[in-house]
Amino acid sequence: MNKFLLFAAILLLPYYSLAQKKPDDLLSEIDQTIENNSFYTQKKEREISQLKSLLKNTHTPISEYEVTQKLYNRYNSYQSDSALVYARKNLKIAEKLNETEKLNQAKLNLITIMGTLGMYKEGIDALNSLKTVSIANLKGSLFSVSRMIYGQMADNASSKQEKEKYQLLSKKYRDSCVNFYPVNSISYIIAKADWYLDNKKQDEALDLLLPLFPKIHQDDPNRAIIAYVISQAYKQKKNRDKEKKWLGISALSDLQLSKKEYISLRSLAFLLYEDGDIDRAYTYIKRSMDDAVLCNARLRTYEISKMLPIISESYQQQNETNRFQLIIFLISASFLVLILLALLLLFFKQMKKLAAAKKELSLANDKLSELNSELNTFNEKLNFSNNTLSEANFLKEIYIGRYMDQSSDYLGKLDEYQRKLNVLATTGKINDLVNTVKSKEYIENELKEFYTNFDKTFLQLFPDFINAFNALLLPSEAILPKEGEQLNTELRIFALIRLGIKDSAKIAVFLRYSISTIYNYRSQLKNKSAGPRDEFEERVMQIGKTEE
Repeated sequence: MNKFLLFAAILLLPYYSLAQKKPDDLLSEIDQTIENNSFYTQKKEREISQLKSLLKNTHTPISEYEVTQKLYNRYNSYQSDSALVYARKNLKIAEKLNETEKLNQAKLNLITIMGTLGMYKEGIDALNSLKTVSIANLKGSLFSVSRMIYGQMADNASSKQEKEKYQLLSKKYRDSCVNFYPVNSISYIIAKADWYLDNKKQDEALDLLLPLFPKIHQDDPNRAIIAYVISQAYKQKKNRDKEKKWLGISALSDLQLSKKEYISLRSLAFLLYEDGDIDRAYTYIKRSMDDAVLCNARLRTYEISKMLPIISESYQQQNETNRFQLIIFLISASFLVLILLALLLLFFKQMKKLAAAKKELSLANDKLSELNSELNTFNEKLNFSNNTLSEANFLKEIYIGRYMDQSSDYLGKLDEYQRKLNVLATTGKINDLVNTVKSKEYIENELKEFYTNFDKTFLQLFPDFINAFNALLLPSEAILPKEGEQLNTELRIFALIRLGIKDSAKIAVFLRYSISTIYNYRSQLKNKSAGPRDEFEERVMQIGKTEE
């Protein structure tokens, strides 16, 4: 069951979506449909041509009846004269068949097209002859045609009394339609909604029609009728936007079905005229008039003829206004062009003077740029020398002070070491004396303390050295001291390089390693550089300079 509902919703979606369109989109689609009028006309003519070919090859009365009725339906609201021809042919065939229902349906078709052509007397006479015949199954259609005929006569009435008389008869037959149409049929719902509107019950009419509209197929002529009745409900509710929207939906359906006898596009044209959209209003009312004339729909032609001069006059006035504005614009533009030409001549003269002055200024600027470039180069060299000298002086001050403290400390330790050896010698502890002299513990302790002091002093000078140094290496090759260390061997090597000691031999003596070991350390770390290998040590020399 759910799958069926989903499938039905998908089928109805294209038809329902039209009702959701914005008014501007709808008007654009109507414009496009009017522009592509020939496409819809050709489609209609192909259908008619196929039916005519079928009629030529049809030889049984029942088949001829069905085909002529289809031709009548295709010509109805398209070409009234041709519709009249096929309505009469259909009636003759129905008389031969001598079937009451077909005969009555054919007469109703003939009466309907007579009303469109303004043949009211003939239509009324035919209606009166029908009333004497039992047509129980067509009573709803009979009353509907009667309502239409008297409604058209009311619209064409020349006096107020006649108009009121025919309007009363039209309402009477409309009420009868409601009683005789099958309940819930489209004809019943349309007639009931019309009754609601006549009694100012707009909401009840909308409750009937709005749920029905999405179910009406695009090719169903009733689609335009239902949309028009909905627009009239919103008109009574004074909802102008929705009235315009549903008139547009109705007009679009009429145009796409290539109807020539309609009311929606004409009504929409008048609303657009009141809104100031004169161009569209003129296009729509002119198309309505052309279609009404082509269809020979006399009532529609009469109705449109009362509106066309009003909209046409406004259209002409707008064109005249636009033409006047265009002339003013052209005169103004011409005047501005003359002024612009004069300004251009002055501009070119000034440009020549300016070009000469600019050339002289350019030569002076070139010379000045050369001098500035030389001065900048000299300043950069001077700043570099000053920075290098300042750094060297700073390092010397720190390390001279540290050297004096270290030397004083070593003199004290040597004096203490001498006294210790003297005591061992004077007390006759020769073996202890020999062991003490041979032991490397003293030297190793002193070296350890020496490197600790070096690390401490260096990191005081360059506190961010370790992080800055690792930033020069690949992320996976970072070098970090072990717990308890301040610097390790690799970091000490490049700490000495940062202090300006680049000779591997001097670094080897300082750190008590072989020259080849120092060289290997330096090569390995260059290979781990995140940048160019040859620039690694130069980048190490830049560590801490920005901070200084």
